[in-house]
Amino acid sequence: MNINKNYAKLKENYLFSEISQRVKTYSEKYPDREILKMGIGDVTLPLAPTVIEAMRSAVEEMGDADTFRGYGPEQGYPFLRESICEYYRSFGVSLDADEIFVSDGAKSDLGNILDLFDQNNTVLIPDPVYPVYADTNIMAGRKIIYLSANESNGFLPMPEEKMRADIIYICSPNNPTGAAYSTEQLKEWVHYAQKQGAVILYDAAYESFVGEQGIARSIYQIEEAKECAIEFCSFSKTAGFTGTRCGYTVVPFALKRCGVSLRSMWLRRQTTKFNGVSFIVQRGAAAAFSEKGRKQISENLSVYRDNAQIICNALRKLGIWYTGGENSPYVWLKCPMFSDSFMFFDYLLEKSGIVGTPGSGFGKNGEGFFRLTAFADKNTVQRAMEKFTKIFV
Repeated sequence: MNINKNYAKLKENYLFSEISQRVKTYSEKYPDREILKMGIGDVTLPLAPTVIEAMRSAVEEMGDADTFRGYGPEQGYPFLRESICEYYRSFGVSLDADEIFVSDGAKSDLGNILDLFDQNNTVLIPDPVYPVYADTNIMAGRKIIYLSANESNGFLPMPEEKMRADIIYICSPNNPTGAAYSTEQLKEWVHYAQKQGAVILYDAAYESFVGEQGIARSIYQIEEAKECAIEFCSFSKTAGFTGTRCGYTVVPFALKRCGVSLRSMWLRRQTTKFNGVSFIVQRGAAAAFSEKGRKQISENLSVYRDNAQIICNALRKLGIWYTGGENSPYVWLKCPMFSDSFMFFDYLLEKSGIVGTPGSGFGKNGEGFFRLTAFADKNTVQRAMEKFTKIFV
């Protein structure tokens, strides 16, 4: 037998495993020092009360023979898919419930969607990038070409006609840089994909942080996008479901390649390899889209937005270049005093106990940059930026 030798092409350590090891070493060296975690993009606020109430009620239903449910529909319960449709309508996007597939998170679907595409397709990925995009294609043995995101283009690269690609990854607001495309910029991407006959894999996991007019919430705000794009979204950052696990993927009826409906292919894939998300979790997810749920979740998101502003205000006062923070929970800064991101990570940890994410872990163009997240509690963010300021003032 043979194994998949493409795994040997992956970096030895996953980025966040490397960070955890360095923090562990620091903790053992300085057991009494405070660690201010602003690295991994995990939420810290609890689930909204309305979500908890809905999940408790669902547990009760599962304990009653008259309301007990076994296997649910692989595509997701209609009550959740209809709630998602209503949510999209709130910012001007019309979807059919049968175009929506509920999953255990955007990360899973971003990897699993590749089952639909031939190994010989060429993949276009921006650099720096969320590691999952590149790693899942390296595992599959696909050819990857990288599009340069950098300081000069505000980490929002635009399509280059000379580049030939079949699969295009776009994340907006972006992880790791926090930069967000306008609807006008996305029009160019849709036009490019249509001309190339490519498919855009659009990661909208952070769309709920968008507050600025003209910044896209969904790629389907762009005309013709349903003919060339699959959108992935998650309840993880929107509703705090990182430990609860729920997301969804939109595959429009209009999206066809080689005369075949990709929506039909994805349905076949899911019914074969996936048994759906639990009824209890889906009830909680639907409650997140209720009027009361959205109000409570908005209050949580406001805390994270305020945290992002605390970070941005400190960086502005220090004259440090950054992007993100306005429509995103991530702030991407140019490392002061260092050109090596991991050296800056070690220095910052040693001097202040602040944990961020080295930009080089996201790709070649991330070298010299650093990501801070706004998902910590407010006191942590305030203390961290006070310490940060004292170091670099």
